[in-house]
Amino acid sequence: MIEILRNRNGEFDPVVVSKHQSRGLSIEWLVISLYAKGISVSDIKDELRDIYKITLSTSAISIITNKIAQAASEWQSRPLDRLYMVVWMDGLVFKVREAGKIINKTAYLCVGLNRSGL
Repeated sequence: MIEILRNRNGEFDPVVVSKHQSRGLSIEWLVISLYAKGISVSDIKDELRDIYKITLSTSAISIITNKIAQAASEWQSRPLDRLYMVVWMDGLVFKVREAGKIINKTAYLCVGLNRSGL
């Protein structure tokens, strides 16, 4: 538990960990970054302990990564506009091992500019 320092005027404002929080936002970004690179939850726990001397349980790491997965899922299922003024499409081809064979797979990217310029 992090103790909040007190002063007479209440002017103290912590920078790394905000008042009434148990950990800083930078730890969450670190966990998200490691998870996005394909590192497993248990490996993230080991990395945090070995390199950063931070002890987080696998359940705490899962809670952080689930927040991002839920936000990504909501974003992916959002309704799209019926009309886009400009659409950019591209694809990145990479090799993948599947059923003992190396095959090409493509990751597609599509970006649209709507009437309001977003």
